[in-house]
Amino acid sequence: QAERAIIIMIDSFGRDINYLRISVTKRCNLNCSYCTDGKSEPEKELTAPQIEKIARVFAHFGIKKIRLTGGEPLVREDIAEIAERLCGIDGIEKVAITTNGVLLEKYAEALKKAGVKGVNISLDTTDAVQYARITGADCIDRVFRSIEKAKQVGLSPIRINAVLIKGENDTSAKELINLARDSRIDVRFIELMPFSESGREKRVVTGDEILTQFPFLVPFENKKGSFEQSVARYYTADGFKGRVGLITPVSHNFCHECNRIRLLSNGKIRPCLGNNSEFDLLEVLDDESALYESVREAILAKPEAHLFNCGYGKFHGMNNIGG
Repeated sequence: QAERAIIIMIDSFGRDINYLRISVTKRCNLNCSYCTDGKSEPEKELTAPQIEKIARVFAHFGIKKIRLTGGEPLVREDIAEIAERLCGIDGIEKVAITTNGVLLEKYAEALKKAGVKGVNISLDTTDAVQYARITGADCIDRVFRSIEKAKQVGLSPIRINAVLIKGENDTSAKELINLARDSRIDVRFIELMPFSESGREKRVVTGDEILTQFPFLVPFENKKGSFEQSVARYYTADGFKGRVGLITPVSHNFCHECNRIRLLSNGKIRPCLGNNSEFDLLEVLDDESALYESVREAILAKPEAHLFNCGYGKFHGMNNIGG
């Protein structure tokens, strides 16, 4: 069968959609208070060949970067196989992964051999007591070992993703920033998004509040490159080996430059994290023409902006929608 020529997909609002996030599972080995909503039901997950088949269609439509997410992607024992299949697709220039880090020490070498480049590790505090309270698990030592293992095998870049919550772990910002001071890693603070419960907006620690608290942080000048496009605004300071990033979907949304689309573990495409619109690919997986058309329609259906300011998200868990 002849290869289809790659089509660069510009959505209805002029954005070049070139970044696919694939949630390979809703399952997780942690129970983070801001992520789960207790409503997740067991369901069949896309197989490794199915994920590859769909990703090849996305590559035809100009996707260049893929990030594997969950749930927790490393609870899938075939995660290295999935990564290797994706890394072998023509047109895919980079495959990365986001993980809570608990199992990364075990899988880091296999992921590197499969072709995975960077890794984002979710870590909301450096304090063991706070970590256990937020995640429901006393295993922060495993996460720190995983960070060292990722460095050892050459996964790069290594980024720490942290969500600060007022009254819960907002005192952890300084020690997290020190990780960027002492190591060549990026520490990124992501604003708490309004999922699962009412009243969350009062617990958000905004990017502006972090800059006020740490005035020594100065903007980092990004070099323009194919993967320097980022939703994070980066900062640094004298003597820092790494960077501090701020991701502000609540206080300063970046919808106008969003270049991503999501494939969920159940085979549905979600064009926007903050919108209910979905396209079911399982229904057309065995019909090549329909599959290509469904992917094209999903990209073109990406909305102009999320609906967080309209109350969207109060009845959703991040683990259920491929966050």
